[in-house]
Amino acid sequence: MRKTISVIFAVLFVLFAALQYNDPDPQLWIPVYGFAAMACLMAFARIGQVWFFALMALLYGVAAIYQWPPAFEGFLLDEMGMKTVNIELARESGGLVICALAMGLMGWLVWREKRAFT
Repeated sequence: MRKTISVIFAVLFVLFAALQYNDPDPQLWIPVYGFAAMACLMAFARIGQVWFFALMALLYGVAAIYQWPPAFEGFLLDEMGMKTVNIELARESGGLVICALAMGLMGWLVWREKRAFT
């Protein structure tokens, strides 16, 4: 299960990173999603430690809170383009929440597997 889930999330985060090429600040968001993809591959290869995934989840979670818009206007309107700054901030915060949840899941999967072998 760890291998399948980690590969699915790694591919998802690579796609997230690829979609950032036309973002106003791709130099920030491509590494954010790239690090999440690399962490998922670490879980796949069993080289990630539980504390690492917990730290990543915490950092992504704090960043998601920091990035939350002052006024929530939703995530989508009629099209994918950026309509307002608040919608863009909500989307960015949502992506960070997905990263945080994925890192928490990777940590749990690694912990569960290590516990089963002891």
